[in-house]
Amino acid sequence: MTTAVSDRQYPFERSCPFDPPKQYDALRHKEPFARVRLWDGSTPYLLTNHADIKASLSDPRFSCEPVREGFPHVFEGRAVADKADRSFLRLDNPEHDRLRRMVTKEFTVRRVEAIRPRIEETVEKLIDNFLKLPQGSDFVEHFSGPLPTEVITYLLGIPYDDHDFFHRATRVQFSAKSTPDEMRASLKELFAYLDALITEKERNPKDDVVSRLVHEQLLPGNIDRETLINVVRLLLSAGHQTTQNMTALGVLTLLQHPDQLALLRSNPELISNAVEELLRYSSVLHMGARRVALEDIEVNGHLVKKGEGIICSIPAANRDERLFPEPDALRIDRDAAGHVAFGFGIHQCLGQVLARMELQIVYARLFERIPTLRLAVPFEQLRFRHDMFVYGVHELPLAW
Repeated sequence: MTTAVSDRQYPFERSCPFDPPKQYDALRHKEPFARVRLWDGSTPYLLTNHADIKASLSDPRFSCEPVREGFPHVFEGRAVADKADRSFLRLDNPEHDRLRRMVTKEFTVRRVEAIRPRIEETVEKLIDNFLKLPQGSDFVEHFSGPLPTEVITYLLGIPYDDHDFFHRATRVQFSAKSTPDEMRASLKELFAYLDALITEKERNPKDDVVSRLVHEQLLPGNIDRETLINVVRLLLSAGHQTTQNMTALGVLTLLQHPDQLALLRSNPELISNAVEELLRYSSVLHMGARRVALEDIEVNGHLVKKGEGIICSIPAANRDERLFPEPDALRIDRDAAGHVAFGFGIHQCLGQVLARMELQIVYARLFERIPTLRLAVPFEQLRFRHDMFVYGVHELPLAW
């Protein structure tokens, strides 16, 4: 018997911090296109099948533009941020490709490899500093937060000293508990900051991404100021929020799976595999990728009518046993290359090369330099980010 939509209030709750909600597995086997109910009473489809999700995310007949009628907004406050976002992340083609091409060259393998020494130096410095702190210090505050922030601010040309401000802003904008008014106020503050930054880059350009966007795209008239602010905001927030949470959650996951950590220590050549498996296993973009149908669309025998929304569950796709045998097991030697932790299709994460490099360097060096690393509090005391758009831990007290 099919469960009533009224009983499927989304997002679902987890019963285990490391596993997606149990409903995903049940739905994938019985109802891979299932109606769920959101806070506003709307009933989009929740997709839980890996193949269906890949097909939908690569289909141009599904729009990612939040201003369209029927687009599924998972939280009330988040709807404000979604609709205010005019970066390429929230645009369809051809405008998506036009804007994305302006920054693609900044995140190529070659460009990212060029800053590897700087990332390695930053990781070593942060490990040195962490070891000087008292036992039980918070890894999120002193390591996983500063690392991607230092990297992305260096690339963009944003003063690192302002990190408290934009960390606070992105916490508001990624929180499920933020009210619409709180979201509007935070967005206004961040937009004003980035507007002033762009003005400074107009006067005093440097060798950084924002300076190049200003002088190669804004001033020649290829992009307007509001859109540029949105693009820089996307690069800044995505550049530290996701990697920060994945770094800390990955460390915790390995600490809680000592057999896999031991395997990595004895086989350091598995670091690339380990990162892909941790990305698959954790799926920090746990609220899903959202779209709305521009016309009637059939996906694997399921009809989505024009104007209906879909939520493509990244955690569900990454636990699909048809692609990943024993999906709930962490196995760092498995081939997890088919995961969709970075999304899929034209909106796949622009910074994934950078994120992978940061994670590989951290997991390799951290456990090599601090072999006695361990949790400083009982696991049950940890607070997980169920209330945030990007999953992780709020704090991670560690000892050694």
